[in-house]
Amino acid sequence: MSLNSYQNSDGFFGHPKGLSTLFFTEMWERMSYYGMRALLVIFMTATLQEEGLAFTVAIATAIYGLYTGAVYFLGLPGGWIADRLIGGQRAVYYGGLIIMCGHIVLAIPNTTTFFIGLILVATGTGLLKPNISALVGHLYTPDDVRRDSGYALYYMGINIGSVLGYTVCGYFGEQVGWHWGFGAAAVGMAIGLIQYKKTIGNLGNASLEPENPMTPAGSKRAWQIIAATVVAVVVITALTLTGSITINAVELAKYVAVVFTVTFFLYFGYIYFAGKLSNGEKKGMWALFLVCVASACFWSGFEQAGSSLSLFGRDYTDRMLGDFEVPVSWFQNINPMFIIILSPFFAALWINLGKRMIQPTYVAKCAVGLIIMASGFIVMFFASQYAAAGLKVAPYWLVATYFLHTVGELCLSPVALSAVSKLSPRRFAGQMMGVFVLTYSIGNIIAGLLAGGFDPENVEQLPNLYLQISLFSIGIGIFVWIIGFKSKAWELEAEKAKSQVNVA
Repeated sequence: MSLNSYQNSDGFFGHPKGLSTLFFTEMWERMSYYGMRALLVIFMTATLQEEGLAFTVAIATAIYGLYTGAVYFLGLPGGWIADRLIGGQRAVYYGGLIIMCGHIVLAIPNTTTFFIGLILVATGTGLLKPNISALVGHLYTPDDVRRDSGYALYYMGINIGSVLGYTVCGYFGEQVGWHWGFGAAAVGMAIGLIQYKKTIGNLGNASLEPENPMTPAGSKRAWQIIAATVVAVVVITALTLTGSITINAVELAKYVAVVFTVTFFLYFGYIYFAGKLSNGEKKGMWALFLVCVASACFWSGFEQAGSSLSLFGRDYTDRMLGDFEVPVSWFQNINPMFIIILSPFFAALWINLGKRMIQPTYVAKCAVGLIIMASGFIVMFFASQYAAAGLKVAPYWLVATYFLHTVGELCLSPVALSAVSKLSPRRFAGQMMGVFVLTYSIGNIIAGLLAGGFDPENVEQLPNLYLQISLFSIGIGIFVWIIGFKSKAWELEAEKAKSQVNVA
């Protein structure tokens, strides 16, 4: 079956029918992921009387950082498994099944099974997330002009799903019972799986088989390694849950942060020094390095949304609307709503700047995004001073912070992805995207460790915590922005080197 057999212009808003399959599958998967994530820290820090786990903030946020960091890190083997062993379509389905099982386990009111549920959700997301995004690209021929708008539609599905998750799972989790919220996430993923299975024919042959299949002998060895890894995880989990070994979540998060960072430098250095790159390609790698630094620092601040900012909303924000107390998790709806509203304006901004021959470098745009995000913590610095004085602050402080974080995200996130695709040496494009994803993992784990400084018993420390995050991020942003003046030449040389490869 050829691409033309399922590429048609009247399937889904003028796009291939397969886009509707992936749109709704991703929408429901994001509903389950963000809905559960919004509850995670507030559930872990809730008292036993509130049916929570009564973890300290430091432990809860470290677990949160490990979980969200693992989700991105596991996307690397998840993409490899699809490319070499089972194909993207099966990877998405099996990933969704594992995610659903994880949410079902989380819905069981048992402390012991809680960590099993987290492991399953992280594993399933690592298998599903990179491959469903890649499948969108497989629906289009290389010269199809609908590709960019197709991804824009797909991104809209992600944000609709996150709004659903925060709203539905947040309400059930906080107003009915924590495990009802996790159960709602399981239902959402189940709906996504049913929809995916019923409409999978719309995808045709897109990534039905592995893009780069292994030999039978290589495949057998790979499955043996995967099985051994699963057994090792099961054994370690069992030993931990039975008390045979003890794992300190905070210390583990610190070690994992170091491992991810070292892995990033080693892989990046390997491509730079051993990749036989031209001088122009090496200049592009320097620009990409700055983008990666900005990205890691950005996510370490942005991901406070699910940890310290959620706790601030719970403990120090006036959430009463008449007789109704707004669930803490609903505040996280502000980010996807602002993204939906602001995305067209930012798309138009870059186009209009280009028409005026004003074209900031990728590095400069990322630096500006980091600085804008950091300014949100200046808002929180002032808000937390009121909290330290014993006052409940108005919700508009959090709204303003999330607004600035969203503007920063729109400046940095899509620009960084575009930079990786455009500036990476052509023969290392896929690997460089994997290296870049490591910045998400690093940022998420650092975010969890930073949020551990949020001590509800010492609210007077809050202003200093937010000021430190702000000043550090602004400092890195200014540093990257200054070097960004030099990066204009680097980016031009990288693009020139890539065009010469394409011509050759």
